Amino acid sequence: MKAGVIDMGTNTFHLIIADLSHGEVDITYKTNIPVKLGEGRLNDNIIIPEAFERGLQALTQFSETLKEQQVQVVKATATSAVRNASNGPAFVQAVKERTGIDIEVISGDIEANYIFKGVQATGVITDTTLIMDIGGGSTEFILCDTKQLLWKKSYDLGAARLLQAYFKSDPISEANQSAIIQHVDQQIKELKEACQLHQPKVLVGSAGAFETFALLLQKGVDLKSLAWAPLSLPGYQQLSAQLIASTHAQRAQMEDLIPLRVDMIVIAALLTDYVLKTFAIPELRLSTYDLKMGVLHTLLQEHQQLNG
Repeated sequence: MKAGVIDMGTNTFHLIIADLSHGEVDITYKTNIPVKLGEGRLNDNIIIPEAFERGLQALTQFSETLKEQQVQVVKATATSAVRNASNGPAFVQAVKERTGIDIEVISGDIEANYIFKGVQATGVITDTTLIMDIGGGSTEFILCDTKQLLWKKSYDLGAARLLQAYFKSDPISEANQSAIIQHVDQQIKELKEACQLHQPKVLVGSAGAFETFALLLQKGVDLKSLAWAPLSLPGYQQLSAQLIASTHAQRAQMEDLIPLRVDMIVIAALLTDYVLKTFAIPELRLSTYDLKMGVLHTLLQEHQQLNG
């Protein structure tokens, strides 16, 4: 059975197609489009007309690819930007009318669950672990051990959201940094309590910004061939300091830093630094699997149950 998963993130829309016929997720096609759905007025909970149209165009492309690839099952999920937008339902309706694609707008809780399933499938979880997925609109935190998910929560602390609210200077000023950290610190009371209870030993960053960290830390690394990888903590800390101190123009010159992430990587570094320091986590790892792979593994389980 061929399954297609569309993940409509706040920054990027992803399409991944896999063959599930042989009892495993065999990826046959993947692509992404930097739609920037949260551009401009993310914190006002509005999808601006230009972003609305870019989203429709991207999904029209995806629907054509799904037909060409003769995909039998399609699961399309929308997260923070659509979930919070007052015109999110209008976007979902417009997509249905133009492409025939049914979008499921998932809650932050379901989003975190899919991320856990994706990360779990890599084999990266070998100890009590805090998983962190920095999206554009929201950031998900999941606590787990080798056996089970222990706690999860989605916060409206995405990189694009914080960028629009607090990133007002170039390079980012100490005052802007402090405002971001203060805001984050006020929001995550439950995460602090959960980490105090479970004492995570490893921070696993799910795809996105953490893939960029890996590329910048390990030149020439082929992420396509990896499900997960260890990241040097001293190496990351040095890189993070460099990113935070740099100007937009300096970051734009960095190899392996895509245009979409030139400013958002600063926010991701600030968030990651805060989490590592606040919870005294001694080890950092990357999972290249995230929500999309979690949805695919869920579809695989459903397919296996149906077919005995």
